[in-house]
Amino acid sequence: MLRKIKASAVAALCCTVVGAGLVGCDGDAVEDWDPFASGKAEVDRFTGTKKIDIGGKSVNVSCSGAQADGKPVIVLMHGGGDGLDKLAAVQKTLSEGNRVCSYDRLGAGASDQPDGPQNFTGTGKILTGVLDRIAGKGPVVLAGHSLGGLVAARYAPDHQDRVKGLVLLDTTSPTMVEDITKTIPASATGPGAQVRAQNLAIFQGQNPEKLAITDGKVRSAGNIPVEVIQHGKPYLAAIPEYGPRLEQAWSAGQRKWLALSGRAKLSTAAKSGHYIYVDQPDVAVQAVQRVASQAVRQANGG
Repeated sequence: MLRKIKASAVAALCCTVVGAGLVGCDGDAVEDWDPFASGKAEVDRFTGTKKIDIGGKSVNVSCSGAQADGKPVIVLMHGGGDGLDKLAAVQKTLSEGNRVCSYDRLGAGASDQPDGPQNFTGTGKILTGVLDRIAGKGPVVLAGHSLGGLVAARYAPDHQDRVKGLVLLDTTSPTMVEDITKTIPASATGPGAQVRAQNLAIFQGQNPEKLAITDGKVRSAGNIPVEVIQHGKPYLAAIPEYGPRLEQAWSAGQRKWLALSGRAKLSTAAKSGHYIYVDQPDVAVQAVQRVASQAVRQANGG
C-alpha cells in the first residue's frame, strides 16, 4: 500500500494488503474439490473459535449466539487483508439475539494458506463448506465488508436456496478493474501511477489470499432483502489528482450492486470511512438485523 499517500484510501481500493507475493503453483486442489461429493457434514452448533476441515484445508471459524427456529444464521465476511478478529465486536453485539458466525478465508487470519492462485469459484466452495457445517440446509444472511462483500455478492446468485439476505458494507465494485483503469490512465505519473500499478497487481492475485479479483456482471440473487451501505467520508479524495474521480467511481460501483435484487436499497454511513462497522458499528448492526428480520418475514409469506 502507498502509506505515504493515504493508507486507508489505498486499502479501500485494493481491498487487501500488498505484501504476499503470488505463488505460481497449482491451485487445482480447491478448484476441483466438490463440497457435495461425500454428502454434507452434520451441523456443528459450537460456540467459540474452531478449526474445521473444508476440502482438506483448515478453516478458522468463530460462532456465537443461540440458533432460533426459522431465523437465518448470520455470516460475517471480512475484507481483504483482515480476519475474523476484526469483526469480533460486531459479532458479539449481533449474537445477543442471533446465531452469528465468521470465518477466515484461505490465506487470511488463522486459516490455511491456499495451495496456489485462487478465483471466486474456489472461495465459493470454501464458503459452501463452511455453511454446510454451521447452518446445514438452513437459511443464511451474508454480511460482507469490502472484498468480503464482493465474495458474498458473487456467491449469492448461485445459492439462492440458502442465501436469504445480503448486507454489503462499502463493498468492492463489481467492475473494480475497469474503474481503476478508466479513472487513472496508463499515462499517469507520480502517486496516481503508483496507486494504479499496485491495485492492478493486487487484482491479479498479489494479495494474501492469492485471489484474482476479476470484474463481472451483477447477477440477480432473487428477490431477497439487500442493503448496500457506502462510506460518507470522502477519504479517497486524498489521492492526488485522481481522488475526486475515484470517489465518483466508488459510488457508481455501490449503485451497481442494487441489481442484485428488486428489494435492494442503498444508503450512506455519513460519519464513516471504509470501515463502516468500526466507525459506525450501530449502522452495520442495524442493517444486518433489518435484513435478517425481513428474510424471516419473507420466508413466512410476509
